[in-house]
Amino acid sequence: MFASLIAAVFVVLWSTGFVVARAITPYADPNLFLLARFGGTASIFALVALATRAAWPRGRDLGKHLMAGALLQGVYLGAGYWAVAQGLSAGVMALLGALQPLATAAVAAPLFGERLSRRGWYGMALGLAGVVLVLQPKLASATPPAPLGTAPAWLVVLISIVAVGAITAGTLFQKSSLAKADIRSASAIQNFGAALVAAVLALALGEHRWIASATLWASLAWGIVMLSGVSVTLLVWMVRRGDAARATALLFLAPPLAALEGYLGFGETLLPVQIAGFAFALVGVLLARS
Repeated sequence: MFASLIAAVFVVLWSTGFVVARAITPYADPNLFLLARFGGTASIFALVALATRAAWPRGRDLGKHLMAGALLQGVYLGAGYWAVAQGLSAGVMALLGALQPLATAAVAAPLFGERLSRRGWYGMALGLAGVVLVLQPKLASATPPAPLGTAPAWLVVLISIVAVGAITAGTLFQKSSLAKADIRSASAIQNFGAALVAAVLALALGEHRWIASATLWASLAWGIVMLSGVSVTLLVWMVRRGDAARATALLFLAPPLAALEGYLGFGETLLPVQIAGFAFALVGVLLARS
């Protein structure tokens, strides 16, 4: 029961990342926002770790935690936002992100001996089908945003694939020797690693736009506490305690929940095909996690 509650809280919080990304677009450049978000979360976890006298990773483990955080959040979100800014449809990016549970399941088998049953693979396939149905209206009708740069199409696609590879690698890192570290100090270091990536990307891309507003500050607070703070920590906790594939299967529910949140919060259309996709994704996740 407790594990199911944790899973439900995680997927609802994770799905709000799509809403936050949309909300901040008029007010801040993405990597500048991510720098503030990761830096804020790193500071909170550092204070908690110091106050509770948690043990800190040392030596080579310190570098591994920095790398894990850089991949799990910094490269994944930074590369994903960049690809969308270059003209890649947000729907396509979300669809590529939905491949992450499949990639995790495929890689976790040889690395950690995790084996999904045939039923689990059917669940993965249903989950992916559900995401495709939810995103189908956007993929079919939405026009890509005007490109902010002149990157060739092949590079944009490559970077978007790198983003998916980064979150897969960052997730699997949590199953390694890093799982022995105290999650409070580990989260501080990993968020700092993500902040370093965001800082490099913000400088490289010349990002400077920050228009202070209630929406921006509220989005930043939510991103610091609930997204990088609670939801990512819950993902790491679930991966540490169980199979990586079963934990990441929950990500299939993020696009359907984001569509529902867009309907409730922004008045977006919720079509029958999307509702059907939500049902497919839910059944798929239940099968994959059974």
